[in-house]
Amino acid sequence: MLLASLDQTIFSTALPTIVGELNGVDHMLWVTTAYLVAATIMMPIYGKLGDLLGRKTIFLAALSVFLVGSIVGGLASDMTWLIIGRAIQGLGGGGLMILSQAIIADVVPVRERSKYMGIMGAVFGISSIAGPLLGGWFTESIGWRWAFWINIPLGLAAIVCAAVFLKLPRHHAKVRLDVWGILTMAVAVTSIILITSWGGTEYAWDSSTIVTLVVVAVIAAAAFVLAEYRAAEPIIPLSLFKSRNFVLATVAGLVIGVAMFGALAYLPTYLQMVTGVNATESGLLMLPMVVGLMLSSITMGQLASRTGRYKWMPIAGMVVVATALLLMSTLTVATSLPVLLGYLFLLGLGIGLGMQILVLIVQNSFPDSQVGTATASNNFFREIGASLGGAVVGSLFTSRLTDLLTDRMPAGGATGTLETNSLSPAALDALPDAVQDVIVGAYNDALTPVFLMLVPLIVVGLIVLLFVKEVPLRASLEQGASLGDANQKKDPALVAAGSSSTDRPREQGTP
Repeated sequence: MLLASLDQTIFSTALPTIVGELNGVDHMLWVTTAYLVAATIMMPIYGKLGDLLGRKTIFLAALSVFLVGSIVGGLASDMTWLIIGRAIQGLGGGGLMILSQAIIADVVPVRERSKYMGIMGAVFGISSIAGPLLGGWFTESIGWRWAFWINIPLGLAAIVCAAVFLKLPRHHAKVRLDVWGILTMAVAVTSIILITSWGGTEYAWDSSTIVTLVVVAVIAAAAFVLAEYRAAEPIIPLSLFKSRNFVLATVAGLVIGVAMFGALAYLPTYLQMVTGVNATESGLLMLPMVVGLMLSSITMGQLASRTGRYKWMPIAGMVVVATALLLMSTLTVATSLPVLLGYLFLLGLGIGLGMQILVLIVQNSFPDSQVGTATASNNFFREIGASLGGAVVGSLFTSRLTDLLTDRMPAGGATGTLETNSLSPAALDALPDAVQDVIVGAYNDALTPVFLMLVPLIVVGLIVLLFVKEVPLRASLEQGASLGDANQKKDPALVAAGSSSTDRPREQGTP
């Protein structure tokens, strides 16, 4: 989890310098999006294979692919190879995220699992500190390529530890790969991301390219549903959607993904360009958000384990996130730094309140034999939200920034003194004060309205969570019949005890 989440944040502070050096500001969003798209596509595949074959071998394979991507990215000579390296990293990183959560489910009951999920959230918080700080420090000292090279010793250490110490149940199921499901899913996900990335920037929304991509996305999504209906071993079984809590938690997770990655993708860049701090300092300024996330995530995990009550946590999280986004939409160039840091703390607090609890709700809705598939499917839609959030916010931000710079730049400023596509903090410092003021103002006015646009989406997530049913968390590992929403009609004490095939006759046709 540390490796996978670290690579979602380590480029945030280094990104302005990287794209300026490689002359690719207009491709900046792909450095993050390529990783997310690849990880999203691979998540259901890893989840299903882990359920069928056992997770240890698949986990080691994911780590190895991740290291290959790190080498490709570290050797990149232009934006194309940088993005390819990030995509390969994503192919492995998707497995690290899913399998790390599913592995815990192999050995820890749901009731106790909430504590571990809280720690997982804290690990994400630690990576959110270490990522921007390391990215900024590498950029200003030994070079941004070390954002890739650092994965080599960490990845090798993870491989050795997993190979030696990880003891998991082995499975010997026959694998029937859902080829059509994988292909149609990949086409649909890629088309959706291209639409959100190119729409309004590279191409007009009503252009033939965007319209064609919309048609392809719709057809591929429909074909994916049909493929899953017919597949012997679907990577995202349609039966998952019979669980009310799975559907509601997944929708809420998608909303959190959009808001979280949409808001965070450009905050370090915003801090560097608007407040004038360097890359390392912008990473330090993200610390209040991480403290809030760690504090609420660990506390909520302990509370859920101790009390068994959890529904209120993600609901409260949505309220806090919406409040934080509203406050962040009021930021101006003149806003004091302590106020900005307070808003970031509030945002992290809200995210930590519900992020891992939503995964727990999903895992509690299915038997442990399906936990990998269920967890992967939930994270799949969350990562789609993350990809959409990063891409949509990136598209809105870059298009607004270009328009504002064009409108506000003094005569000859944009073309004579400055190449917008190579804009970086270092380039900004070399410009006259009048031009700097225009660029700083444009950065602020391009990003802050986007925060306000995310608030209605959070409200939708809040409404959805009101309909979640608080099923008692199982107190032991369970290998029997499905525990979906049907459990709510059974004896709560039996459900909480994690009833198995020895407690009652197994229903015909259940795994």
